[in-house]
Amino acid sequence: MHIAIDARIINTSTGRYVERLVYYLQEVDTTNKYTILVPTKDLNFFTPTNPNFTVMAADFKNYSFEEQTKFKTFLDTLNADLVHFCMPQQPLLYAGKKVTTVHDLILLNTYNSDKNWLVFHAKQLVGRYLFKKIAKTNEHIIVPTNYVKNEYVKYAHIPEEKVTVTYESADVFFDKLEPYDLPFKRFIMYIGQQSDYKNIRRLGDAHQKLLETHPDLGLVLVGRKNASAKMVEAYFKKRGYKNILYTDFVPDAQRDWLLKNCAAYVFPTLMEGFGLPALEAMGYGSPVASSSANPLPEVYGDAAHYFDPLDVDDMARAINDILTDENLRKQLIEKGSKQLKKYSWKRMAEQTHEVYMNALNSKSS
Repeated sequence: MHIAIDARIINTSTGRYVERLVYYLQEVDTTNKYTILVPTKDLNFFTPTNPNFTVMAADFKNYSFEEQTKFKTFLDTLNADLVHFCMPQQPLLYAGKKVTTVHDLILLNTYNSDKNWLVFHAKQLVGRYLFKKIAKTNEHIIVPTNYVKNEYVKYAHIPEEKVTVTYESADVFFDKLEPYDLPFKRFIMYIGQQSDYKNIRRLGDAHQKLLETHPDLGLVLVGRKNASAKMVEAYFKKRGYKNILYTDFVPDAQRDWLLKNCAAYVFPTLMEGFGLPALEAMGYGSPVASSSANPLPEVYGDAAHYFDPLDVDDMARAINDILTDENLRKQLIEKGSKQLKKYSWKRMAEQTHEVYMNALNSKSS
């Protein structure tokens, strides 16, 4: 059988899921033919090790008119037996067998102030239709948590058995760490985008409160300095906030060094689909202070110290607990290590492969 994987997001934050999926699928399936579709700029991002995997250029922008027209024609010509769309966006008129990964419903439930209001809400309107449409036309839907599954089943009005949960995981590479030069010795950190729902302004507010009792504590924000990050930075500068460092993009080796050496990893998000960075922090032996927003308690269990993400004082309280209570710190590190062992990228790939096989054997939708 010929299976195509729409991996156009492979070199993004969500792309970690896509890259790990195709990497481990090579171990799971050495028989069927796979075509991995990526933008031309990412043709060398993933290099197959098995001859049944091929990387092909697919330069079609997400949520664009050409995605609905030219990408459909491209897929028709490809003539795959099954296409896995690793994000909900896809040609709605493509009639072949398909499965889709829905990472979260954040697009439907939030607004990012760094975006053009009209364009964002138009995209959101399209998204609302798209999320319901693919639920009907796809053979199966894949999600990262039970929380997302329940939310999506409720939103799209589809049977629970049409949705499969495949938990993500985290890789740890202690032999590939590269020090990052910092202006402070002790620091807390966050990795990722800084869109409004990520709640970074309140993290900065909480950090400034902590400076009253921890005057040398730094806050390191790792991630590309895009429009949303610059807006948050302007918020901090206007208020004269201190000890906050923006790294912009850093290589994985330095990012992971920061994870290993931080006093705490803080995840202040208001909504999420899985929450991979904090799980990575656990892998590097760092204690995690996490928002109590769903689905984070489902993913982290008792391995994180939770706070109300809307309450700056409570966020500061949780972080301070980790900074000052050595027993709590040790417990979180031990529990974090055990929690990570519950997850496996290879098992995720095996579950996804099973979805493929069931979809290929099903009657067309």
